[in-house]
Amino acid sequence: MSVRSPASPSWWMPSIHADRRPFLLGRNAIQAALRGYFAARDFIEVDTATLQVSPGNEAHLHAFATEAIGNDGEAAPLYLHTSPEFTCKKLLAAGEPRIACFAHVYRNRERGPLHHPEFTMLEWYRAGESYERLMTDCAEILALAADVAKTSRFVFRNGECDPFAEPERLSVASAFERYAGIDLLSSVEPGGATDRERLAAELKRTGIRIAEDDTWADLFSRVIVEKVEPHLGFGRATILDEYPVAEAALARPSARDPRVAERFELYACGVELANAFGELTDATEQRRRFQAEMAEKQRIYGETYPLDEDFLDALAIMPEASGVALGFDRLVMLATGALRIEQVMWAPVAEVTR
Repeated sequence: MSVRSPASPSWWMPSIHADRRPFLLGRNAIQAALRGYFAARDFIEVDTATLQVSPGNEAHLHAFATEAIGNDGEAAPLYLHTSPEFTCKKLLAAGEPRIACFAHVYRNRERGPLHHPEFTMLEWYRAGESYERLMTDCAEILALAADVAKTSRFVFRNGECDPFAEPERLSVASAFERYAGIDLLSSVEPGGATDRERLAAELKRTGIRIAEDDTWADLFSRVIVEKVEPHLGFGRATILDEYPVAEAALARPSARDPRVAERFELYACGVELANAFGELTDATEQRRRFQAEMAEKQRIYGETYPLDEDFLDALAIMPEASGVALGFDRLVMLATGALRIEQVMWAPVAEVTR
């Protein structure tokens, strides 16, 4: 077994660092500007613990596990968090009305031009405010990052996006109809339950491959990845809104249509930048959703993560709120023109090879 850096065999060499340094200085400038943005709007910047009893409870997120050794020598499992979300919501329950957080987060099984095992998440929360307000935040942050980077366009691979243009707001159902010719909501019941056979019939009708063991969620994800995402965020950013309830484990149902939830994702140049919720505050329903996610994780991967009971207790007294998680490194990439995520990281994680 050997260890090397993913950026190059020796990313710390002066000549290599000199090539990366403009991206890194751009990163610092954008981070400073964002801190000013939130401070000017009465946000408190908070710092969250990395070690948690639960790393998160989404079926397809993979955590790094460790253990804590107590004074008595006994070991207890802990995880590096995949997001600071649970802690931030506890702070909302504690009474903080507006918080922002730059957090290093950790996700296993993720490495590539846009993925890294350790990266920086920017999350912010507004108590008592709608999730539509977060859409305004996102549009302003895109423009701010571009202004700081002294660029009039975001570029990634062959795609371009005007960061100063008003983002397009597109519902998931409309995106399925526009880009795949599929009636998504015909497979979603008013209570949020999904009909796998109905969605499978829609995919078959439009010529999209399916497998016998595909679940409704598998089919949904295939259409998103293959038919929808390749069209998002070109020319201007896209806000993909109103996900089905089954695809929004931490979001509250929409008052307009109970089949969908108050969840949106922000895309620019085909790159997913942010994921936002009108936050679910029903602790009983949240527990049910987490248990369903962990059952799915057990089915697919043969493992589960514990629930954070302290989080569920806090959720019971958390005020109505909206929150968003933005991949800060990806934002810096688009603003500075970097091609790989390691180019905007001061010290990338070493890659272990066999």
